[in-house]
Amino acid sequence: RAAHRLCSVQHRALRAIERCRTAALGGELRQCDACGTQRYVYHSCRNRHCPKCQTRAKERWLAARRAELLPVPYYHLVFTVPHELNGLAQGNPRVLYTMLFATVSETLVEFGRNPRWLGGEIAVTLVLHTWGQTLSQHLHLHVLVAAGALSESGTWVRSRRGFLFPVKALSIVFRAKFLAVLAEALARGRLARSGSTTALGEPSTQRTFLADLRKKAWVVYAKRPFAGPEAVLEYLGRYTHRIAISNERLVSFDADSVRFRYKDYAHGARRKTMALDALEFLRRFALHVLPRGFNRIRHYGLLANRNKRTLLAKARMALHAPVLLRAPAESVAAFWQRLAGIDIARCTHCGLGILKLIATIAPQPHPPP
Repeated sequence: RAAHRLCSVQHRALRAIERCRTAALGGELRQCDACGTQRYVYHSCRNRHCPKCQTRAKERWLAARRAELLPVPYYHLVFTVPHELNGLAQGNPRVLYTMLFATVSETLVEFGRNPRWLGGEIAVTLVLHTWGQTLSQHLHLHVLVAAGALSESGTWVRSRRGFLFPVKALSIVFRAKFLAVLAEALARGRLARSGSTTALGEPSTQRTFLADLRKKAWVVYAKRPFAGPEAVLEYLGRYTHRIAISNERLVSFDADSVRFRYKDYAHGARRKTMALDALEFLRRFALHVLPRGFNRIRHYGLLANRNKRTLLAKARMALHAPVLLRAPAESVAAFWQRLAGIDIARCTHCGLGILKLIATIAPQPHPPP
């Protein structure tokens, strides 16, 4: 906090992680009814950037999506923007991220409606990631697209086997759309590079900046289609509610540095270990805190909220697929039993008794060490 200027959401996220599952947030005291062992259970911060607080949110989200999956293969695409935009994204995250969602979704929907490819409405889910394996800034969107489209006549148009859209054409159209929107925003003089007090207001500076971006290759990557709906859900679970780094990747830390594992994709995805100064580690982590209220998972086409119920019903009818009902919400105890095989009410000391609530612990603004 002393070394770096934090915006309010970054300060709030780091403070929440600092206090998560500690006496600062309060909690409960439970006692085993068999052996008398007592256990303190402190409350979670529930901040969406906390590595420990996303599992239940992810499972609830997946349960809702399970009822929306169509019985067709799904493609995984990745849209990446050049690193030259990182400075603008750091200074104007909400604007740049919104541009990314808008231009990628428009590109995909237009390709889907083009009779040359599908000629109908596609089902698209976009997930924003802002980080690379070393916590450096790497802006990209993960995209999940159903292999086909719903035509105006109500029939389902299947994509060619092993092919959805030409990725080279996607990248060219995506780059053109993004740079057109970016040029308009720059012309208004409201975008500044991170660390700069002045906007990119000079027309000559804007033209040079845009020309350099136009020369870059804007990468669109397409993976092989998923085998079925269960594979799609497995993918969604890995990408939707992730934060910049999980606890599992941390190796060690002390007062001066943090060591963590990462995959070096430039050298065949080899697993390596990186050591960062503690301040640099937190600076990189804070880069990926999203603007307040910003939704990093969005749906378009058949899945857009406005007409989702009607269009999905038509798509299922065209595919002769039954309507899937959303599963009822499960309790916390049932959730952990299903996910990890853990009975959270069972005493871990004797393995026989049940932990009973005997006291409520009030939040402590300044808890002792």
